[in-house]
Amino acid sequence: MAVKDLKIVGQPVKLRDLDTHVTGETVFYEDVRVPRLLHLKMHRSSYSHAKLLSIDTSAAQASPGVVLVLTHEDLPGKKVYNALVGAGVGPEDEPILAFDKVRWKGESVAAVIAETPEQADAAAAKVKVEYEELPAVFDVEEALKDGAPNVTAHWPNNHYIYPDDHKGAQVRFGDVEKAFAEADHIVEDSYQTQPIEQAPMETNGCIAVPEGDGRITVYSNTQALQFSLDTAAGILDMPANKLRFVGGTVGGGFGGKVDIMPEPITTLAALRTGRPVKFKYTRDEEMRVSSSRSAWRVYIKDGIMNDGRIIARKVTTYQDSGAYLRFSSYASMKHCGHMPGPYSIPNVWVDSVVVFTNRTPSNAMRGFGVMAGSFALEVQMDKIAETIGMDPWELRLINAYREGDMKSHLKPVEDAGMVETILSAAKLAGKELPANFQNMSSLDRKAG
Repeated sequence: MAVKDLKIVGQPVKLRDLDTHVTGETVFYEDVRVPRLLHLKMHRSSYSHAKLLSIDTSAAQASPGVVLVLTHEDLPGKKVYNALVGAGVGPEDEPILAFDKVRWKGESVAAVIAETPEQADAAAAKVKVEYEELPAVFDVEEALKDGAPNVTAHWPNNHYIYPDDHKGAQVRFGDVEKAFAEADHIVEDSYQTQPIEQAPMETNGCIAVPEGDGRITVYSNTQALQFSLDTAAGILDMPANKLRFVGGTVGGGFGGKVDIMPEPITTLAALRTGRPVKFKYTRDEEMRVSSSRSAWRVYIKDGIMNDGRIIARKVTTYQDSGAYLRFSSYASMKHCGHMPGPYSIPNVWVDSVVVFTNRTPSNAMRGFGVMAGSFALEVQMDKIAETIGMDPWELRLINAYREGDMKSHLKPVEDAGMVETILSAAKLAGKELPANFQNMSSLDRKAG
């Protein structure tokens, strides 16, 4: 079949909402206009780890324009949540408003609802919270040591326990220790990434509008509309069919708008006041308290033969989840399966550990779990090439997956194209490869 006969592949495809984006006619949640709109602002923790001894909202409640102040005592249903609990991933460990401790700097403590954003902001600053500061931990390996400050009672040892009682997501394929003993070279190194904020043009936010029939309509830019609705229903102890969430248009998300933090508290505020309420992160909040891509620490040990074949790869990684779980266990599973890389290695050992620290909780961002692994692996490949004196392009071609190879998580390779991708990139880069490498194919390891 010729490319011209294909409807999608190889053909220009116009984005469905391109015209309205270009003309400025796209409707975002902030374009919703409702009368008597109130505004919500948060009082946030100034400590990374502390007991909550008391919360005094009297000065805030007496401030000009203030209609309502909410604390954890006003939550009618669940005080904690986890968006993935419906999929069997738990437990519910994160509060909408802190009630026993604060576990990261910037955690929500009290919500102030007022006539204007400025009035709400001024009143939020008047909330008085008495804390007992606790020791905090900010490094993944320090968090795992005996005697480290415990971040959350859900995880006494500061790491996630998978349902099979494993400390981390695991891959066991072949015998790495035997292969290390047989290898001509051993290359070991460690790699560290930092949290990365998605920085969307449009910050997280929503508007909750009470309807005449007792329902609440929430206009949101969340990337997790159903998760947000279900979580709000649980926290508010109300039937899900009493909530109507409207979304779909997101002014940049990249994974950063699966936090589902604004919707439950804004919906509660609308229920309690009987008026529409808007909660919008400032740019400062978006950068400081919106979840980021998590930081990772990656240790890699490879066994290599003189001809460039990698015969063993052992990987231990620590994912900094921050103070709560969110989607970190899912990211760790993806990370673990990806860690051998797009290479056929007969002996693989991987441990991927989710660690809790007193940092801002992390969450999704564009291939989260995979990107940090890819960075570490490809730098490691260059170090291998340097160690054995081999061209890094040729090293990758020798080890690249071929069709039908067995991956370390026991899934056969299908639709392999790694070799062809490398060869195309080499051609575009002006890289001259020997003929035997240029003749390689993802369909046949012997080719070339």
